[in-house]
Amino acid sequence: MTTVAFFNNKGGVGKTSVVYHLAWMYADLGISVVAADLDPQANLTSMFLDERETEDLLKPDPLRQTIHGSLMPLLRGVGDVGAPAVRVLAPAISLLPGDLALSRAEDDFSSQWPLCLDKNERAFRVITALSRILEQARIDAEAKLVLIDVGPNLGAINRAALIASDFVAVPLSPDLFSLQGLRNLGPALRSWRTGWAERAAVGKGLDGLADLTMPSGAMAPIGYMVLQHAVRLDRPVRAYARWMDAIPGEYCQSILSEEPASRRMIEVDDNCLGMLKHYRSLMAYAQDARKPMFKLTSADGAIGGHINAVQDCYRDFRALAREVLKRCKAA
Repeated sequence: MTTVAFFNNKGGVGKTSVVYHLAWMYADLGISVVAADLDPQANLTSMFLDERETEDLLKPDPLRQTIHGSLMPLLRGVGDVGAPAVRVLAPAISLLPGDLALSRAEDDFSSQWPLCLDKNERAFRVITALSRILEQARIDAEAKLVLIDVGPNLGAINRAALIASDFVAVPLSPDLFSLQGLRNLGPALRSWRTGWAERAAVGKGLDGLADLTMPSGAMAPIGYMVLQHAVRLDRPVRAYARWMDAIPGEYCQSILSEEPASRRMIEVDDNCLGMLKHYRSLMAYAQDARKPMFKLTSADGAIGGHINAVQDCYRDFRALAREVLKRCKAA
C-alpha cells in the first residue's frame, strides 16, 4: 500500500482540512482512498460524519467502531489488534474513524518502544499495531492510497503512525511557528527512522513474530504545501512575504538536512507541492453542507464571487492531489 502522513509539529495550519479535501479529490479522480484519523482530537472524523453517526461509532458494545476499538484487545492483553472499523462514506472513500480515547494509549506506545530492543514480542505488536490496522483497512476497502491525519505533536502515538507511513507531506502556514515546527520535525523524523530500522532488524530474528509484517518506516519527505495565505493580484500579501521567503531554505535544511543551493522563491521551489489560499468563506458553507469546498453549488450558498472561488479551489486541490501522487510514485 501507499501511505502518506500529513504532519507538522505546528497545529492550526489546516492539515485536517487538506486530508479531507484530498480524499474527496482522489475519489473524484477515480483513486480509491482510506482516510485514517490517527489524531486523538478526531477532527477528521467530525468533518466526515455528523454527530449522530459519530455517537453511534463510540458505543462501547461490543467495541467502539474506531481506531481505539481496533487497538483494545492488544492494549488489554487479551489478543492482537482487532478488525479495523472501516466506514465506507462514498464510492472510493473510506474512513478509519478517530477517537479521543486513543490518547489513553500514549503511555503503552511509549513504554514498548525501548522494549523492542530487548526482543520483547508484545512490544513489536504494539509498535506495529497502527501499521497493521491501516494495511487491513486498505485491503477491506480495496483502496490504493491511505491518507493519514495525525496530531501536531512528537509523541509516541505519532511515532507509531509515522512508522506506518511510506511518505510524509508537511502542511505549513506562513508564520514563525510553522518554521519552528519544521525545525522540530526534521530531527524527530530522522530519529524515528533510524530507531525503527534498528528495532526492525531485531524483530526479524524472532520466531514469535513470523506472522508479523514489519513496516518499512521509510517516512520519506515528499514536500510541503503552504496553506491559508492571502493573495492580492495573484501575489501573497506583504504580511506573509517574510515567512513565505523563508520556507524553502528552512525545509531544505531542517527536513532534508541539505544546504539550499541558492535562495529560491517558493513559487519555483521543487519541494513545494502546492499553495492553497483562503477561499473566501467557502469553508463555512462546506461545513454546513457537509461536503468539500470544491463541490459547493449555488444551492449551498456559493453564489456570485464564490463560484470563482469554488473553481479555484477545485483546480488547486486537483493539482495538489496529482503532485502528491507523482512524488509518491517517483520515490
